[in-house]
Amino acid sequence: MTTSTELAATLERKPAKPETFPAMLLAWKPQIEAALPRHLNADRMARICLTCFRQTPKLGECEPLSVFAAVIQAAQLGLEPGLNGRAYILPYKNRKTGHYEAQFIPGWKGLVELANRSGRASVWTDAVFEGDEFQWEKGSKPFIKHLPQGEDEPTKLSHAYGVGWVKSANYPVIEAWPLSKILKHRDRYNRVGDDHYSYKHLEMYSRKVVLLQVLKYLPSTPELEAAIILNDQAEIGQQRITLDDAIK
Repeated sequence: MTTSTELAATLERKPAKPETFPAMLLAWKPQIEAALPRHLNADRMARICLTCFRQTPKLGECEPLSVFAAVIQAAQLGLEPGLNGRAYILPYKNRKTGHYEAQFIPGWKGLVELANRSGRASVWTDAVFEGDEFQWEKGSKPFIKHLPQGEDEPTKLSHAYGVGWVKSANYPVIEAWPLSKILKHRDRYNRVGDDHYSYKHLEMYSRKVVLLQVLKYLPSTPELEAAIILNDQAEIGQQRITLDDAIK
């Protein structure tokens, strides 16, 4: 795999820097391929990212290099952005400059994938809706009992929970929060106002919040730690990924 130094040097040798994000995807596809783990394909990643770009008009108002940097970040973590829920590339408005910037947001599915890749633990998360049978308990013998009843309307979300199980452990790590606590957490750390992705993706945000609490107690990897840091930076509107940052 190409090193980050070689990747940066290759970009600098480009005779003419492309000026739009679609042009960058075409011109710098080898750099995407160099960043990807072997099980992912650069052509597929480029197509998926271009679809995300076209489906989110505000990304067109972002600095193109910031969008491409988010693509490189997704590639390095091996997470495909888009509707599969593993990751997102979203525009956030910089309140100081008034301009939009692209940010890489790991989804709960992406965090689960990164945690499970370690092979030392397994994690999962779910959402509880009104009408579901739901019981849980912490303590020396934690447990969760959840019997869904078919409701999935976002406005009827009542709880979200995460479960982690370290191999050879006797009991799981469990975290379950009511919606009121989830929203209180968001409002405490949200620095991007109505642009915060939870307003459109409440279930995704809720499941990720509780999952992040569980991950604190599980074995980690450099990729998982990087994803959590990026997520935390995005929460408070301080994720400022440049292309140089992405390929370090």
